[in-house]
Amino acid sequence: MHPENPHSKPYNFETLSDSNPDLEAFVFTNDHQNQTIDFADPQAVLQLNKALLLHHYELRDYTLPEGYLCPAVPGRADYLCHVKTLLDQHIDDINDTSNYRVLDVGVGANCIYPIIGAQLFNWEMVGVDINQESITAAKKIVSATKGLNKKIEIRYQENNANIFNNAIREGEYYDVTICNPPFHTSEIEANKGTMRKLANISADKGYAFRQELTQNFGGKANELWCNGGEALFVKRMIKQSIAHKEQVGIFTTLVSNKAHLNKLYKQLDKAKATHKTIVMEIGNKHSRMLAWSFNPSKMGLV
Repeated sequence: MHPENPHSKPYNFETLSDSNPDLEAFVFTNDHQNQTIDFADPQAVLQLNKALLLHHYELRDYTLPEGYLCPAVPGRADYLCHVKTLLDQHIDDINDTSNYRVLDVGVGANCIYPIIGAQLFNWEMVGVDINQESITAAKKIVSATKGLNKKIEIRYQENNANIFNNAIREGEYYDVTICNPPFHTSEIEANKGTMRKLANISADKGYAFRQELTQNFGGKANELWCNGGEALFVKRMIKQSIAHKEQVGIFTTLVSNKAHLNKLYKQLDKAKATHKTIVMEIGNKHSRMLAWSFNPSKMGLV
């Protein structure tokens, strides 16, 4: 994990249960005499991640609508820690990181990235989404904690063909954009992926402290899949970023599938953007943050 990630140590279930008493019913002592939960149980995972948010991010409450994706908090925090390192290292004219303004593309009902950015780093966060139910849920989460709405704004993206258009308004500037794009190409593929995940967890109980696996097995269509999957979504993002190159310092996105990178690099080279890929490791899981800019100095290359 990133050294600034507050979730780098094993879970203290006693402390977390104090923050979220609903977690206590799911905690047990395993054969190695360690406290844990059944990570194959979506309710246990939901209560764990709720506890992490209440304890580490000082939320008053955190409620997700049934069926929506429960965020794996440690992995989401790791992404933003790497984003912060990128900003701090390469933006020399900003000494106070509280000035960073961040756009989250696809904020989702869980509103996880704005919460972490606002509460951990005091960033000014704007989250956009194409799903009205997600927007309503995210706003409810923000309004539950006093003062959070001063740091977080949630916007509805009316046109699902747009990624940055309408999300970035005239006269606005963002230091960075972030995105966790839909991975699958169809609902059928997404369901197969969920079944494989459940099968792997059932076969291997020794993974309990691999923190990135703490995730629910639900998720709505807009959270899990889109036409063309991750590769096509990110290619669209790169194309549309050109029109907003003066309004964004650095564009970033997660890329789950390493095989997609070469195609994305070609798209970025075609767009004449400077880019770099940062590998993130959590337990046995590897993910990648793809970052690009139309100003080489933002990427520390001049």
